[in-house]
Amino acid sequence: MARTASPEPPARADCGPAAPSPCDDEPPLRWLRRARLLPADSLGAGRRAAVLALLAWLPIALWAAATGRLADDGGESLLRHYGVHVRCLVVIPLLVLGEQMLHDTARRIAACLAATAGAEPASRVRFDAVGAGVLRLRDASLPWVLMIGAAIGWAIADRPQVHADALVWAMEGDGALGFGGWWFAYIARPILLALLLAWLWRIVLLCEWLRRIGRIDLPLVPTHPDRAGGIAIVSKLPGAFAPVSVALSAIVASRWAHEILHHGANLDAYKPTTAVLVVVWSAMLLLPLLALAPALARARARSLAAYSALVGRHGRLVHRRWIEGREVGDEAILDAPEIGPVADAAVLYDAVKQMRRVPIGKASIAMIIVPLAIPLVLVAALRIPVKELLLDLVKVLV
Repeated sequence: MARTASPEPPARADCGPAAPSPCDDEPPLRWLRRARLLPADSLGAGRRAAVLALLAWLPIALWAAATGRLADDGGESLLRHYGVHVRCLVVIPLLVLGEQMLHDTARRIAACLAATAGAEPASRVRFDAVGAGVLRLRDASLPWVLMIGAAIGWAIADRPQVHADALVWAMEGDGALGFGGWWFAYIARPILLALLLAWLWRIVLLCEWLRRIGRIDLPLVPTHPDRAGGIAIVSKLPGAFAPVSVALSAIVASRWAHEILHHGANLDAYKPTTAVLVVVWSAMLLLPLLALAPALARARARSLAAYSALVGRHGRLVHRRWIEGREVGDEAILDAPEIGPVADAAVLYDAVKQMRRVPIGKASIAMIIVPLAIPLVLVAALRIPVKELLLDLVKVLV
């Protein structure tokens, strides 16, 4: 009996095993999974966020309660220093919980890029090779050892006495730092610093991943309505950092709230710092998207020339046949349904001309600015009526 030919496998549109999530299977996760403290198929973000928050804050609160420094007695009690509570109970959990959002977003982006690369087998092979290379960077233990060491080293070098104004709630009568202050300086702060450095490392990984993908010469679709060759989904990447944006802004806002409410600070004095925070953080989150700019620019320039020639040829043949009344022969381009009449051919060229050189739009900027603004607006509301704040915001947007 003759054997029937097996059907060809479908083209791969999934992200595949080499699609890098910047968070999954990082060394700290592997260490926790080997110790059976986390399941192998989950980031365990909620569990880790709760444990780290309590580890950082609970000993401080218990010590403050035991020594009578917790409640507001008119002095510099722990409750007055919002920065301690915000860092431990808001910022640290947000930095951990945000890993799940970045993980999910990165996987969706990887699936889209894999489908684009899969249009040409050679591009898909290179795409998988790029993903595997970035996974090796992510899985390396050395960067994490250096980050954890840097966080501990910074905490040791940056002596608590330098921050006496922020740690006055923990000062003993003889000027020495109490247990709560030491715990905050040498336990809570290193945890926070290590988490922040981890997010910087993830941005580096994303930049390197997208930079390498940009060199693959992906088979982009220049006429795609998303104006980014079919990969506009990457513009959603800054939104995956929303919890981190809120966390960074909350650190700054908590300090300002204390100064404004208890020391009469002027809100205007913090405007330059706000501007620096917005500009620097925005630049960092847009950097991975800029890594794809050369690929989009090359595709746009190449396609403009090709579609210009196509539309020109089509238009000349139409002109010869219907204006000059000349015989043009059996030109298939005039009957091609995918091109259509002259007007449709012009639309193709316009679509290529409107293709973005960078995959950044207004939504990408909003995904950065809005999370940053939330804690800062809450602090500003302490001095400026909410109605006036909203009116000023509307004026800026409109």
